[in-house]
Amino acid sequence: MSPRRAILCLAVGQTLVWAGTYYLFPALLLRWEAAEGWSKTTLTGGFTAALILTALFSPVAGRLIDRGLGPVAMGAAALVASVAIACLPLAPDLTVFVGLWLIVGVCMSACLYEPCFAIITRTRGADARRAITLVTLVAGFASTISFPLSHAVAEIRDWQAAAVLFGALTAFVAAPLLFFGANSLERRHRSDEAERRAAPDFQEAAARPVREVLRGPTFILLALAFTFLSINHAVLINHLLPIMDDRGIPEATAILVASLMGPMQVAGRIVMMLIERRASNHAITSYCFGALVISAVCLFTASWWPLLVFGFVFLQGSGIGISSIMKPVAIRELLGQANFGAISGTMALMTMAGFAFSPFLGSLLWEAGGYDLAILVVTAMALIGLVGYWTATRTASSP
Repeated sequence: MSPRRAILCLAVGQTLVWAGTYYLFPALLLRWEAAEGWSKTTLTGGFTAALILTALFSPVAGRLIDRGLGPVAMGAAALVASVAIACLPLAPDLTVFVGLWLIVGVCMSACLYEPCFAIITRTRGADARRAITLVTLVAGFASTISFPLSHAVAEIRDWQAAAVLFGALTAFVAAPLLFFGANSLERRHRSDEAERRAAPDFQEAAARPVREVLRGPTFILLALAFTFLSINHAVLINHLLPIMDDRGIPEATAILVASLMGPMQVAGRIVMMLIERRASNHAITSYCFGALVISAVCLFTASWWPLLVFGFVFLQGSGIGISSIMKPVAIRELLGQANFGAISGTMALMTMAGFAFSPFLGSLLWEAGGYDLAILVVTAMALIGLVGYWTATRTASSP
């Protein structure tokens, strides 16, 4: 399989595994509440716990990738997740139902973006950015598949049929595509490594121990920067409708703005591809942080000029969309390619944990000082993240 076809397999596999796991929860949440009488608070609490498990197991998935076991881990994780999803209709009570989602949470640590990008970076090296961009361009439409398809099936039959359908799609389409795409890249990487080592002038550079990298200032600054970026996005996107209501934005406009978040992520990635030869990785990554800072300012001032909500959704969507590509690129540039899986997995632990707790953090800030305070805090976080990223680039280049 050519590298292009392997990347295409990963792109389609990522689209379906996101649609069948992460996005399936919000897509069916109201139906579970209505049909089963389960508390929305308990259900969302269970999903938060699943995301925490995703974060906790991300370093484990990263270490498996460093050992060349990424294809097996990714394919097996998608398969186990599909079984758990398909078994949701068989859950006799809420406890078992949440338990199945906890299993899905563990599996997502090895089959979503973070491990996929780690495999691509490990095997493609300097060419990873374009490959990651192509994956995100396709997988950006996962929610476009999950929400309408699950709604249609649930309307025709019930939510149980929708869960079984997505379990089947994940098992019989996503899991094989992820395994074969990743395995093709891994086998080619091993072949290239063998040729490189067989060269007469080969000298293997000593890699820094993982613990030394994780304790260094560059990793700490970079991890905090992207964690703050994640919190900014998660707080605003999870509280977006009530924030816009608080600012007097009409409901129809608020729903339109929320629906544009996904397309703006894709638009940002397309623009990045068009200008990538004229803009450095440092400039593009800086844009991600700066865009989220300005987007929050737009949302804060939308009370006086409502049209600024469209500036918010463009900047927030494009910034966070591009950041999913630039984060692995920044890790590789500043921390090296050796032990990339373990390093990126540990960083994912921090960013995913921040993302999981962000909705609750937003509620706490709202209770303390309303949404004005919440927006100001996450704006400061994105700004601190930008400074942290700039400082990390300096510590990485210093002797």
